Amino acid sequence: MTHVYKVLFALSFSIVSFGFLFPMYGDLLQPSIYTGLIFIATIGVIYFEDKIFPVINAEVAFCVSIGLLVGFGIGKLLTSLIADSKNPGLGLIVYLGLGYAGVKIGVAISKKPGLAIFGGGGGPIRPFILGSEKPEEIRDKILDTSVVIDGRILDIADTHFIDGPLILPNFVLREIQLISDSSDPIKRARGRRGLDMLNKLQRKGTIEVKITYTDYTDTREVDAKLIKLARDTGAKLVTNDFNLNKVAELQGVKVLNLNNLANALKPVVLPGEEIAIQVIKEGKDENQGIGYLEDGTMVVIENGGHLVGKDVRVNVTSIIQTAAGKMIFTKAIK
Repeated sequence: MTHVYKVLFALSFSIVSFGFLFPMYGDLLQPSIYTGLIFIATIGVIYFEDKIFPVINAEVAFCVSIGLLVGFGIGKLLTSLIADSKNPGLGLIVYLGLGYAGVKIGVAISKKPGLAIFGGGGGPIRPFILGSEKPEEIRDKILDTSVVIDGRILDIADTHFIDGPLILPNFVLREIQLISDSSDPIKRARGRRGLDMLNKLQRKGTIEVKITYTDYTDTREVDAKLIKLARDTGAKLVTNDFNLNKVAELQGVKVLNLNNLANALKPVVLPGEEIAIQVIKEGKDENQGIGYLEDGTMVVIENGGHLVGKDVRVNVTSIIQTAAGKMIFTKAIK
């Protein structure tokens, strides 16, 4: 059906063009040749508009063209009625005015939701930009099970650090429901926390949350479905899952990992600095104490095993970065 619309539009445009050209030449040959060229050019523009005009929506171009043709058609009718006017510039003004009105009406119609003449959808008009410069693209963010249960996405949404709608696949929602119905009390608590987080996210309305019912019956693995959905829609994948992160990146999917974000936002501590820390427990090694910074970073205190329960000042000796996070090694200041 899409191809029928395209051909009908090209034919309509060509017929209208012939109607304008025939009175100018008075014969059939030249107007027919020009009309044929216009038809071929119109077909080329319609079918290759993504490459010719990469940031112009096909629906917008179609509606604007129709509006322009209707405006010019009404203009021709009116100018024929005022052909005897002593002011020849009046006809030009009528053409330009009605043509501009047709373009504005076409743009307004193209913004109507649900318009899908060429297989796309209505939406806001995108600017036409010459050269290599392109407008910034806002992508949807697909939530996986781990990031929903984690709950930090709610706090991040409140800070407005992410934009664009958050997409919750229905198969992820089903998995969270299964976890919340688990006989294991820990899993059940995690699943219910995920459902509570989704309810809060929707109620707050700080960012749009959409549920998509797109599914892939050829696989039962949720991770594989998430990657396919992200590739098909061009969306980014939001996750805490290390393995899913790596597999998605290998398949060309952009990933937002909340654990990586949390690590990047941790305060920087350098060797030689002094920090205050509370010794929480003894470490594995002899006379070793363990404490934690406010962001959860583990601090190992040498000769601090006897200081459990006390607030002490320590000197940073070294820092080790691991896949699980950062570890800070220190010595207690006497």
